[in-house]
Amino acid sequence: MNIVPLHEEFGAQVSGVELSKPLDAATHAQLEQAINRYSVLLFRDARGPSQPIDSDQQIRFSQYFGTLEEEHVTYYSTGSISYVGRIGNILPDGTQFKADTRKARSQSANNMWHSDSSFREIPSLYSLLVAHEVPDEAGETEFVSARSAYQRLHANVQKNINHKVGIHDYIYSRTKVGEDAVSDGQRTYMRPVRQRLVRTNPVTGEHNFFVGSHVRSIEGMDDQSAQPLIRDLIDEATRKTSIYRHDWQQGDVVMWDNRCVLHRGCGYDADRYRRLLLQTRLRGNGPSLAEPGFDLTAAP
Repeated sequence: MNIVPLHEEFGAQVSGVELSKPLDAATHAQLEQAINRYSVLLFRDARGPSQPIDSDQQIRFSQYFGTLEEEHVTYYSTGSISYVGRIGNILPDGTQFKADTRKARSQSANNMWHSDSSFREIPSLYSLLVAHEVPDEAGETEFVSARSAYQRLHANVQKNINHKVGIHDYIYSRTKVGEDAVSDGQRTYMRPVRQRLVRTNPVTGEHNFFVGSHVRSIEGMDDQSAQPLIRDLIDEATRKTSIYRHDWQQGDVVMWDNRCVLHRGCGYDADRYRRLLLQTRLRGNGPSLAEPGFDLTAAP
């Protein structure tokens, strides 16, 4: 296995691992260490040049790192369970939907900086995307490290946020792009949840703030104070020099740590190009409020 950094702050490209085959214990342990250290891992040509791993192989590889999380769009809309989500404009029957559809508008919310499933009581641990079809231009995904950004904060700002709780709300974030971006089932069942504003990696001991487009408010702060703080934290994480912009190639597999990474899609011409990435997510080990970390009852 060879690991080469992608960005000076985070991320690495991994070669020498064939994801279409079972992992041995030593390889799995190395990858666990790598994801905790680098936060984002790129596997290119993991099956062969421009050959994506299939859904069964993606699920098998994902399960080495935890318990699969049901895909939320289908689950909260129809109640059915699927562990593979579809990102892009290609339906299961292979047809392409256009940019002026409700489905496309809903997916456009992914172009805001966010952490996957932070709107769930147990937020996602890791996400994996596999590129099956990519547009000839645009359609990249950008990543930033909220761990590196936390380290850049002034000590007084760190002290101010360490013991706070953020309120994450899927309906709040999705309706920013349109009231029809969420279904009736999602409005009924997807309630706001409380999350630590600062999380701690249990392996490395490093801290990061936990924000993004789903964060509606901060407990104990009025909106006039909380909203600027949320924006400032996102701005600090997403400064231009701290962004890793991934230009997808067919067959790419990207895995990232939702505890400390923000990401967003960059948009593309959905009327002109086809795009399909398949996603799996791993459920976190429990609510963020129950994680070891700063005392949430202590005053800042």
